[in-house]
Amino acid sequence: MTSNPIYFILVFNNTFILHIHDSMVQTDSNIDHHRYGVMDGEAEQRIGFFLPDTFAMLPFISALEPLRAANRFSGCALYQWTLIGTDSAHALANNAMKLAVDQSIHDGGRFDRLIVCGPHEPHQFNDARVFRALRQFVARGALIGSLDSGSYMLAQAELIKRRRCTIHWENLPGFREAFPQITVSSELYEMDQGLFTCAGGTAALDMMLAVIREDHGHALATQVADLFIATDSREATDPQRRSIVVRSGIHHPGVVSCIELMESNLEQPISTVDLAAMAEISPRQLERLFRTYLHTTPTLYYQQVRLRAGHDLLRQTTLSVLEVAAAVGFSSADYFSRRFRVLFGYSPTEARKVR
Repeated sequence: MTSNPIYFILVFNNTFILHIHDSMVQTDSNIDHHRYGVMDGEAEQRIGFFLPDTFAMLPFISALEPLRAANRFSGCALYQWTLIGTDSAHALANNAMKLAVDQSIHDGGRFDRLIVCGPHEPHQFNDARVFRALRQFVARGALIGSLDSGSYMLAQAELIKRRRCTIHWENLPGFREAFPQITVSSELYEMDQGLFTCAGGTAALDMMLAVIREDHGHALATQVADLFIATDSREATDPQRRSIVVRSGIHHPGVVSCIELMESNLEQPISTVDLAAMAEISPRQLERLFRTYLHTTPTLYYQQVRLRAGHDLLRQTTLSVLEVAAAVGFSSADYFSRRFRVLFGYSPTEARKVR
């Protein structure tokens, strides 16, 4: 196990490089790193962060910083962390920042917890050697977890099995299509029989607070939360996304109810008559409300919801156009393709090339 890291940022040719040096504690340093929660020597728990290229920076930092803060407030070496890359000396984040890593995923070692920070397009990551290495860490006793889209990699490595997981809401439809046998939720985070996964972003902070609370009690977790101004720490069951009311600015309960029904019923669309009945309004009133608030008809709005979901599936999976069309409620791939081109300006096949 290497010593814990020191951070500094370089700018070279307009490229940001975040360097995390692996010799944090030096005898000739005038800085007492213990004050900040970075400990030398062995810690109670050894945490590995696996950083494949295009990983998201925010959830990674949101997961690592609570560990440092827990050390700081406890005055003990509770957590020690190691940054793990694929084969190079650096990991490239999706914001183009480079992080120097401490070791390769193939170097082995033992960790109490191994956290996989998912890549930006996880369905395109298909490295059998990495999946095998992840399984070997688990075989050596590591509890496995993930941030953001990392659950996709855990599923590919066959490390989820019969446990619940979650994933970022953007990746959720593609994950469900790719792994229909796995129970995946839309929760902020899931902790199930040693498996811990979160949706990414600041949900990583919420999950790590739960981990610290489980490991060392409520008082320490509260101190850490206060340090990061997380005065209202979210529960696992809190929604990943803002409500439809907040996202759309629409407050009419009938319209909101219909949009919620549309978004949750893609493969088997609900008729306008049935939508109106479920919202307890008449079909004519529903038509009038959609024209007033959304300047379109319920039928056209619903179709666009399904087409956008199809767009996400094309980007996140290797499903055929016919399979994607069926998954979002179109019986004809040809009709799906025509409507898709009208909405987006390019074909479903071309959508996979658009970045």
